[in-house]
Amino acid sequence: MTKRTTVVIGAIVVVALVAAGGLWWFLRDDAPDAVSLDAARESVEATSSTVDGAAAPVDESPDGLDGTWTVDTDTGDFDFESASGTFAGFRVQEELSTIGSTTAVGRTGDVSGSITIAGDAVTEGSFTVDLTTITTNDDRRDSRVQSALDTGQHPEATFTLTGPIQLGAGAVEGEPVSTTASGDLTIKGTSRPVQVAVEAQLVDRVIVIVGSVDIVFSDFGVETPSAPIVLSVDDEGVMEFQLLLDRQ
Repeated sequence: MTKRTTVVIGAIVVVALVAAGGLWWFLRDDAPDAVSLDAARESVEATSSTVDGAAAPVDESPDGLDGTWTVDTDTGDFDFESASGTFAGFRVQEELSTIGSTTAVGRTGDVSGSITIAGDAVTEGSFTVDLTTITTNDDRRDSRVQSALDTGQHPEATFTLTGPIQLGAGAVEGEPVSTTASGDLTIKGTSRPVQVAVEAQLVDRVIVIVGSVDIVFSDFGVETPSAPIVLSVDDEGVMEFQLLLDRQ
């Protein structure tokens, strides 16, 4: 083998390694963590740790929890790095050629809605998610997600509570609550009854709620998006949300 041939082969190997490393960096599984009550509570505590230089209020609500609690748009913020405010979205597994299994995550901070509490129970609740602003952890997916959800015709997803949620007496004192919310989930114009696993806690006079539910996309008429690099996308995934609510 001549010296020139050796140099050429070496250069090709270096280029291939650099390209492979760049591809891994670009397509690595950098999905944000799933929703967590601990993480959401810590974010609220950090945001409201001081008020005008004074100590933050305690978790306990001296007036009870009765009333209407609406999505709080002032506490925290939303992006894939911090996600300290209100947001909703999905998680789904996909298989990419040459890369392997990754987690696709789509989220939006454009969530509105409220719950009504009477005594130690949530008696009403409904929320609306603007799907037209949903983005993913890889912007190459974004247009395909919008197409799969048909946001031009169905720009919103909704959840409406269909039964009361018992909170327990300790909720007003800031004790965490783990329960199930029964409701109707509507995506792409199709409504289905769902049972949503929910965790909630009163933190500095803000109700923090996180939850998730397994869904089958085809049940809502959603076809999983495709692309040349995508070998497969699961037809089922997780709908998740983080809500911060304050009393009106």
